[in-house]
Amino acid sequence: MTTPCPRCGFQHNCICHAEPTLNCPHVYVLLTHPKEMGKDTNTGQLMERSLPHCQRQIWDRVNPPQALLEMLDDPHYQPWLLFPGDDKVPAQPFHSPQDKTPLFVLLDATWQEARKMIRRSPWLASLPRLELTPGTGSSYALRRNQQPGNLCTCEAGIALLETAGFHQDARQLQQYFDHFTGVFHAEKSGHKK
Repeated sequence: MTTPCPRCGFQHNCICHAEPTLNCPHVYVLLTHPKEMGKDTNTGQLMERSLPHCQRQIWDRVNPPQALLEMLDDPHYQPWLLFPGDDKVPAQPFHSPQDKTPLFVLLDATWQEARKMIRRSPWLASLPRLELTPGTGSSYALRRNQQPGNLCTCEAGIALLETAGFHQDARQLQQYFDHFTGVFHAEKSGHKK
């Protein structure tokens, strides 16, 4: 019996050979709901492995992640929350001030969990929201109850790379995502694709 790959976690269909090394200098923070931790269908892990400035912080209603709060207060960063705008905080088109590094906060959670994260985190709800218009709909089918038009975390990251002008990185991450979803069911059923 083979053991799971220590990097990608797959036992029969290691995807490490498909992992790109991306060049985008922007900072990505996956603010992850605790229920997402350990889910093999979590696509944020693909971004975390391939984007050089991507990190994961765990969301907690009572104790916000201190490292993220410090980054949001740092004048060297231009924070953006990737979440649909509303009447109170409308979404804005992306612009990057020359003297600041874009800091993208992606809610790594189900849509239901993400809405709760926003409602229960005033510090998060007040961040400027990024207007994102992906070119295509979601192709993610590894979880049930996917709403039309809702992207998974990695698809949102791909659309974000496109929006910020990193087209080659977006294509490479898309290929990695496609490879992950293409072998996932074979992997979970215990055989090579």
